[in-house]
Amino acid sequence: MRPRKRFDSINVVPFIDIMLVLLVIVLTTASFIQTGVIKLDLPSSSSEVKADPKKELKISVKKNGEFFFDKEKVTKEEVEKRLLTFDKKTPIHLYCDKEAQFNEFVFLLDILKKNSYEDLGIITKND
Repeated sequence: MRPRKRFDSINVVPFIDIMLVLLVIVLTTASFIQTGVIKLDLPSSSSEVKADPKKELKISVKKNGEFFFDKEKVTKEEVEKRLLTFDKKTPIHLYCDKEAQFNEFVFLLDILKKNSYEDLGIITKND
């Protein structure tokens, strides 16, 4: 019979490998949980803010890039000049066709921001 060798050390490399794999799994699932969709049951409201229709400005951008102030067609070059005829406190409602170029919408927002028009509403349809 051979004499037994004394067991003085333990090889921890396999344990480190297992711990690293577990760490990767935890970090991966934690990032999915963090960016997941949070479902909320939002409160509803029966009140609605209605502006005086005679005092608001409706600006529309059509699919082909045409601008309209209320029902009057305005060229892109005239937009800023025409906008400056309205008071800065005038409520402005923006209507933009969903297929219109986004740069037309940004062009309009830039003019509004540059001239300090801040009472803006972006109008969408309710599905």
